[in-house]
Amino acid sequence: MKQLVLDFPLQLQEALIIGKNHRFITQPRQFSNIVVTGLGGSGIGGSIVQNYVFDKLNVPFVVNKDYSLPAFVGKDTLVIACSYSGNTEETLMALQQAKKKRATIICVTSGGKVAEFAGAKKLDCILVPAGMPPRSCLGYSLVQLLSILNHFGLIPGNFDREIKAAIKLLKTNSADIQKKASVLAKKMFGKLPIIYSAAALEGVAVRFRQQINENSKLLAWHGAIPEMNHNELVGWRDDASDKVVIILRDQDDFSRVQARMEIGKKIAKKYNPTILEIYSEGKTYWERVFYLIHLTDWVSVFLADLRGVDATEVRVIDYLKGELAKVK
Repeated sequence: MKQLVLDFPLQLQEALIIGKNHRFITQPRQFSNIVVTGLGGSGIGGSIVQNYVFDKLNVPFVVNKDYSLPAFVGKDTLVIACSYSGNTEETLMALQQAKKKRATIICVTSGGKVAEFAGAKKLDCILVPAGMPPRSCLGYSLVQLLSILNHFGLIPGNFDREIKAAIKLLKTNSADIQKKASVLAKKMFGKLPIIYSAAALEGVAVRFRQQINENSKLLAWHGAIPEMNHNELVGWRDDASDKVVIILRDQDDFSRVQARMEIGKKIAKKYNPTILEIYSEGKTYWERVFYLIHLTDWVSVFLADLRGVDATEVRVIDYLKGELAKVK
């Protein structure tokens, strides 16, 4: 897993090439809405892109993480089906529904049944390298989502320049990023992580939580600001010394959100002195987002080392799939 995390900048570089070289069957057209359907490591890219396009698209962009699609999906919908393995049962069912509803479908996968379905139905299918844990392949799937949106004229083509800048940033600061991650992991060790971010970066916070779950084999939760100020904040009234608060921060966080973070820190410190802040670095949006993702990925594997667990294994998910296979 450490090698996979280390190779993340190279993955982004390869992902750009894959997206550029794909020859789309579907010609550019307009859509009334867009749905990205995928789960886990295959779906988190959709959540992060959803944050990115929030103030850029004039049509709804929905991320679906279930067996069924929203009722509004139809012939004017773009459905992007993301399944790294190509065998995610929820995504396969949603894919079949998308076809019945006559939506325009683009698949992103490494193979499996999704690739077979795309081939049989003559759908666009962007193939990415196989053989890795889905959570380690975020770069492949996320960049393909941007490439697809750019193909249909939904976002400008300069995203690739930002990603190239991010690659350079991550490579240049690799040693420093790992050093910071190691320090953070040691401060988090033995405590339950509570991750907070601005709503505009919630996808990155979810990614961090999921990496702690899968790599560090540890429960965690996250909250988005300002929403958590209207509910979860009230829960801060008992001793929480067994927990650690991590706040993801970015220079573009809305001023009122930054004020809420500062006030929230004062409240949380009454019950838990361990509050860590992780600041993004970089000039562009994707530099800062990928910096946070890469840094927190390293945190999750260093935390796995401290806990004495294998960051790669996910036996409990394999068990779940085995039990589900028995259910008719």
